[in-house]
Amino acid sequence: MTASPPAPVLPAPVDETASPAGRGTGPGRILRIELRRSAALFTGALVLVAPLAYLNLLTGPWVHGDEQWTAGYTAAAWWQRELLVFLWPGAVVAGAVQGLRDSRSGTSELLAATSRPTWHRAAGLATAFALTLTTAYLLVFLSGAVQVVANSGYPHLGWLPIAVVGALSLVAGCWLGMGIAKALPSRFTPPALGVGTLLCAMVLSGYVLPDPAPQQVMLMAPSLMGPRSAFLTVAWQASAGQALWLLGMAATGFLLLATVGRRAPRAVRIRARLVALAPMALGAAVALPILPGDLYDTYITDASVTEPECEGRVCVTRLHESRLDGFAGPAEEALRLLSRLPGAPTSVRESVTPWPPGAPVRREAAVLPVDFEARYLDGATPEETTRALLAGAGTAPCRDAYADPVTSEEREEGLTEAELTSQETLAVRELAARTVTAAWFTGELKPLPGLNYVREEADVLARPAWEALRALPAAEQRERIVALRDATLACDAEETVRGGEQDLLKVLTDGASGPGGTSGAGGAGDGSRATDGTGGTGGTSGGAR
Repeated sequence: MTASPPAPVLPAPVDETASPAGRGTGPGRILRIELRRSAALFTGALVLVAPLAYLNLLTGPWVHGDEQWTAGYTAAAWWQRELLVFLWPGAVVAGAVQGLRDSRSGTSELLAATSRPTWHRAAGLATAFALTLTTAYLLVFLSGAVQVVANSGYPHLGWLPIAVVGALSLVAGCWLGMGIAKALPSRFTPPALGVGTLLCAMVLSGYVLPDPAPQQVMLMAPSLMGPRSAFLTVAWQASAGQALWLLGMAATGFLLLATVGRRAPRAVRIRARLVALAPMALGAAVALPILPGDLYDTYITDASVTEPECEGRVCVTRLHESRLDGFAGPAEEALRLLSRLPGAPTSVRESVTPWPPGAPVRREAAVLPVDFEARYLDGATPEETTRALLAGAGTAPCRDAYADPVTSEEREEGLTEAELTSQETLAVRELAARTVTAAWFTGELKPLPGLNYVREEADVLARPAWEALRALPAAEQRERIVALRDATLACDAEETVRGGEQDLLKVLTDGASGPGGTSGAGGAGDGSRATDGTGGTGGTSGGAR
């Protein structure tokens, strides 16, 4: 009798949630698998490299002035949001391509038959993409923030909602692409989504048509137009409304991705997909009443960066606090030289760009304004800074010759060529008058700081005006300077451009003003002028001649 062979030893049941030693267990292992096998890392790399290459290698408004993306935290976050006009459709396409993975591999039926819940697999894939997209987006911001610190930028947290909404938009777009591709598994789904979302993003961002829809609808696109001023930020209502809308979009994308498989009855699949659309519809319904209905309510002046920081009689905004030490000395010297005039300014304050554009601007005789956003003081020496503050006898220009002499809006209003030429000429002549005024205080005629093609024309006019002024008796010279100062304090841009068209160089050389200007007689009042955009007149600076 032979012995029976030993019974085979069966392997112990394997716990699917367990992992080899040192490789982690549960969701962590699933996440690592998805990061290796999906396109999450590749998509995150593109979101990281493309913006950095765009912002660092190309030239545009994001590399100049106080609005450059490395000048402040808000600017860094804001410029990233403008790039979403291209990055967001890319995230949607990447998600759609990944959402076709099961149908392309022919494993949809097999996976639907497993005991593992559909939402469990969907969560691992969605988390992998959310992690890589968010990390890449924040790394781009961090690269700009490091340079902001190096540039002594003002630290604050106003950038946080702008950056958070931007990262959320990429995640929501990616998840929505995954869900739509899962529900409509076709090779035409990713390109159709890419073209559709890119077109919507460009139209709603104003790249194709100006104001194509109400402001609330335009804010449904996650991208923002580039910052118009370093003093502006995005209103909390805009960020909150966009966040709610994007959260609804992300929820819809995930529900479509985790919905019942194709083995379920058709009626069940349709009902599940309709239910999945509910979060996005709810998000839109809640967000639209919150979103601002006007452009000027969407972007507002940031009070945290406009607070004054002072050193003696010289004040700048917190945004430019790092410039105060080097600026205070030349500014005090300008105040000392201006004290020769009656009603001279007693302090220097940085002016904040009015918002909305065309808002009333108050010209105060007691305040010498300085505009760092105009950039004419960038890189200026202390002597050049003092001379720039003395221009116009310590007043802001009526028409800025360092900006475009005639704006595109003015050209579109149908002004004749003669009127356009007259406005450009007045800007150049005012720059010449301001150059001569600064020379009267310093005793030497030199160009004002800043580079512009109109400066050569202004310098040609300034030389004879300077020689003519110096030939006058000292008392009359002083009267001409005071007359120019009063005329500049009394001007407003609408009156100067449209109606009065006063020639400030004529005020200086002939002691008379053009139509609509001031005669130079001492005026009564508080020494201030509030412009209201209506062409009305106001009090001019006082003082005996």
